[in-house]
Amino acid sequence: MMARHELHHGDCRSTLRWKLRKSLFDACVTDPPYELGFMGREWDKRGVAFDPETWRAIYDRLKPGAHLLAFGGTRTFHRIACAIEDAGFEIRDTVMWLYGSGFPKSLDVSKALDKMAGAEREVVAEGATVRRLRPGADQNKDGSWEKLNDRTYTHTVTAAATEAALQWEGWGTALKPAFEPIIVARKPLIGTVAANVLAHGCGALNIDACRVPTGDTIIATRNTALGVMNDDGWQPKPGVYEQNAAGRWPANVIHDGSDEVKEAFAAFGTKTSGTGAVKRVSSGDNEGNRGAAYGAESRPEGTPMVCYGDSGSASRFFYCAKANKADRAASKHPTVKPIALMRYLCRLVTPPGGTVLDPFAGSGSTLQAAMEEGFNAVGIEREAEFIADIERRMARFSTEVA
Repeated sequence: MMARHELHHGDCRSTLRWKLRKSLFDACVTDPPYELGFMGREWDKRGVAFDPETWRAIYDRLKPGAHLLAFGGTRTFHRIACAIEDAGFEIRDTVMWLYGSGFPKSLDVSKALDKMAGAEREVVAEGATVRRLRPGADQNKDGSWEKLNDRTYTHTVTAAATEAALQWEGWGTALKPAFEPIIVARKPLIGTVAANVLAHGCGALNIDACRVPTGDTIIATRNTALGVMNDDGWQPKPGVYEQNAAGRWPANVIHDGSDEVKEAFAAFGTKTSGTGAVKRVSSGDNEGNRGAAYGAESRPEGTPMVCYGDSGSASRFFYCAKANKADRAASKHPTVKPIALMRYLCRLVTPPGGTVLDPFAGSGSTLQAAMEEGFNAVGIEREAEFIADIERRMARFSTEVA
């Protein structure tokens, strides 16, 4: 049966408490306001993401053990995380989505000082006139950005006109944005993980479904021969090894695959993940290398072992580019997330046949991503202008998959 979706227009708090009060969801994947007043938008400075009551309303509609993934801004995500924790969630991790296409919004202190003094700066060089990006610009498949024909910009290099401006030449107020954090939280379990997943279908991450494909030879995952513990640590004996064909274990780092990000990782050289040390899958008391059998050489040959140790730069993790024109689906929402990224996140935390909640639906990319993964999706959006975007997106998506 094809996955379905619901869309509700209204404030997520009241919608969850009244319209959806009988619903329970398997996961929540959302991109809430960062509370920065982004591009002058009123919806981005209402304080809703800082309010524990917002997240408590979400908490009450999730099954025990259900995960919440919430994006945040680098300046304010700590406030969002605290509100999520205050609502009753456990903070489990933070995923970093790294990208190379951010634009710094920095004040040139030298120019500001000259402007304050009323001094005119001498133009010493002038670049070509270019078109300006429009707000919420679409990124094309070749990495370029959609621009406006009626807005242009000519870059000039000017010389400081005052002594104070000369002293502060080269100083600014902001770094280039290059990542967004994704808060990983979970509603508390009822009992153990094993008991919770059996009773409620939630509480674990779908590791194998989110492994990072690779053509490289990666970790040796299983050794059928015992090793020996000595002063140099655990030394594996020669044995038969298997490789996980699905790829690398998913990490809490995701990047956009840009040359800039890869070069930044490569600057730290080639690294090895682990030492190649072998660990037992289990022992008599299910405590692995911490149990009573740790280091024992008397265990029978053929005991399963796990070995870690591949190498490469840190960029060998899952990567996903920023939203392009296709991802935006004609929406003018300024913070659209890429479908591939949202699919990955939905897949990571949602059980088969589950329903994903997005209380800040925006352009509807999470709803589409969830449905592409075979999950049902329920979205809530307060702003009427974006409701139309979501409806248009979902109508087109439904036509494409029909």
